[in-house]
Amino acid sequence: MIRSAVLAATIGLAGVVQAQCPFASVGNLAARAEGLSRDQLSEFELDDSEGFMTSDVGGPIGDQEVLTAGERGPTLLEDFIFRQKITHFDHERVPERAVHARGAGAHGTFTSYGDYSNITAASFLGEAGKKTPVFIRFSTVAGSRGSADTARDVHGFATRFYTDEGNFDVVGNNVPVFFIQSAIHFPDLIHAVKPRPDREIPQAASAHDSAWDFFSQQTTGLHTLLWAMAGYGIPRSYRHMDGFGVHTYRLVTDDGKSKFVKWHFKTKQGKASLVWDEAQHMAGKNADYHRQDLWNAIESGNFPEWELNVQIFDEEQAQAFGFDVLDPTKIIPEELVPLTPLGVLKLDVNPINYFAEVEQAMFQPGHIVRGIDFTDDPLLQGRLFSYLDTQLNRHGGPNFEQLPINRPVVPIHNNNRDGAGQNFIHRNTAPQIDSPNTLNKGYPQQASQEKGRGFFTAPNREASGPLLRKRPSSFADHWSQPRLFYNSLTEVEQQFLIDAIRFETSHISPAIQENVLSQLNKISHDIATRVGSALGVKVPEEDPTYYHDNTTAGLSIFGNKLPTIATLHVGVLASSKSDESLAEARALKQAFARDNVTVGVVAETLAEGVDQTYSAAEAIAFDAIIVTQGTHALFNASTQSSLYPPRRPIQILTDGYNWGKPLGFLGYSINALEAAGGAEGPGVYRAPGVNGTFVEDIKEGLATFKFTNRFALDGA
Repeated sequence: MIRSAVLAATIGLAGVVQAQCPFASVGNLAARAEGLSRDQLSEFELDDSEGFMTSDVGGPIGDQEVLTAGERGPTLLEDFIFRQKITHFDHERVPERAVHARGAGAHGTFTSYGDYSNITAASFLGEAGKKTPVFIRFSTVAGSRGSADTARDVHGFATRFYTDEGNFDVVGNNVPVFFIQSAIHFPDLIHAVKPRPDREIPQAASAHDSAWDFFSQQTTGLHTLLWAMAGYGIPRSYRHMDGFGVHTYRLVTDDGKSKFVKWHFKTKQGKASLVWDEAQHMAGKNADYHRQDLWNAIESGNFPEWELNVQIFDEEQAQAFGFDVLDPTKIIPEELVPLTPLGVLKLDVNPINYFAEVEQAMFQPGHIVRGIDFTDDPLLQGRLFSYLDTQLNRHGGPNFEQLPINRPVVPIHNNNRDGAGQNFIHRNTAPQIDSPNTLNKGYPQQASQEKGRGFFTAPNREASGPLLRKRPSSFADHWSQPRLFYNSLTEVEQQFLIDAIRFETSHISPAIQENVLSQLNKISHDIATRVGSALGVKVPEEDPTYYHDNTTAGLSIFGNKLPTIATLHVGVLASSKSDESLAEARALKQAFARDNVTVGVVAETLAEGVDQTYSAAEAIAFDAIIVTQGTHALFNASTQSSLYPPRRPIQILTDGYNWGKPLGFLGYSINALEAAGGAEGPGVYRAPGVNGTFVEDIKEGLATFKFTNRFALDGA
């Protein structure tokens, strides 16, 4: 009795022995639903702000020196304190994810817009205003944990809903399609885009032979490849990208009726991307740029939001669109199936411990709830096995679901027992007895299968046919939709895509270059010609089998006004030697604060009102740049300073201009524009001093985000 009381009081297992889930109480769930999204983890937090140092089992530790035989003698094996500490350190890291290793995450809440029980029995969508705790992990795909955030890549967008009927995970990406149609090709894809095994380079990059050999031979990947080569591969931030479930799923009602759906998370911050040169600079200067941006936005109270939408359509339409919706390399244009909004997702709480919450979050497509079901998408079918197998490997056993970040907010009742890392103390002493049973009074009972009340909720699903190792004929067209994507971009975005392919393919062997051009030519002779001309490789004759002029809406990133400029950064270039300059900087800070726009003042030396010196400043840190009066000496080509690298102020302005950022000039500081190699035009604003019109112009420029007139087109 004493042991049980001490155990429960010491490690918080009072709830475990009763409900097998320490945060499954109704009160706790209600608290989390009101926005306290970390309550799930609060019972596991350790506070070291007071108390004595102890061993892992609570014994007091008097010092942090090893036990030796004599003052200069050998360390004794009996020093269990040393052995425990060093052993724990030796095992601190679990294997990093084979893919999506580099990421960041945050907690939040999903709020349903309405009662959608007419389309799904999923409880978190069953009531207007119903709140469900969530956790999202964003990531790149190919790079290791030590790679940079801004590497060109598809980006992961994994969302967990802690619903009152279990965990539901949408394990998706920031693009709606994937490189392959069947999971059996996934190891080949990842091996191709990973660094070369003989030299472990290049890291987090696809500009090498194995990647492009795969892309040109496994042509299913051409569609996703174009998305990655466009702005989607280098987003401005995690907050400025959409998320997609990629696969076709089912929504199922209580009476067993089902519809096919695709999941879309639409950013309410607006879509935005970096330009390639800017992304490369960022990778070298601040490898944690996206992590930092997400953390800072939440800490400042500017909570990012996404609207959850679905495309809903009948199963009979699987091939009625001219392609197969079970093919994960295809999109359904919104003109054919409009988006239906279901609710809004807001992230408002940062992790306390990255490893415990972000690194140990184990997502799976197999985490579904009643009212949501799978389809026969072959890639999805393979992922249902692969993700579970991956988590077993990463955490050394079957109990990774018991880690705090992975536990549901409802009780767990089953006959699973033991294994490495078992957290629960099970009172049921008859686990070998399946339901129904006598020894445990018939519990746990099986969920009723009537009207789809069980786990799998589409009672009319069936499958039959001969056993084949054959790709569906309806999956055979790999070129029409890549062309649809290219047609739907603006001219400048098309140029960026071309430039990205030129950069990547300039690093590969001639034979592979020819294969790549052959496949690009099936998408567009224009793409093949423009890439081939840069490589000096002969371009094939037109291959018009899949050519068309169709377009679809919503694919362009550039040219769309951002709905909010909150959390964007304005750099004010000032001089600590000019009172006029510092006064203008203070006025600008005050003017932009009302819109939650961060203003960083840069000057030669740190002084009151100066945030950083030119020695530490770069254009990559800012979304817009303003030059104050009194800075003319900083932009004189003959002026050098030992306080910062030569020409740093003018380099900030030059980079900002070349990367399409809005630029503002006060008074005679406009002369700096010519020194930076720029010219007046859209996105360049001037005023005699800080006034309302000037500030509003900069705000308008921030919402525009990139000024495409700065970028040259082929033949322009």
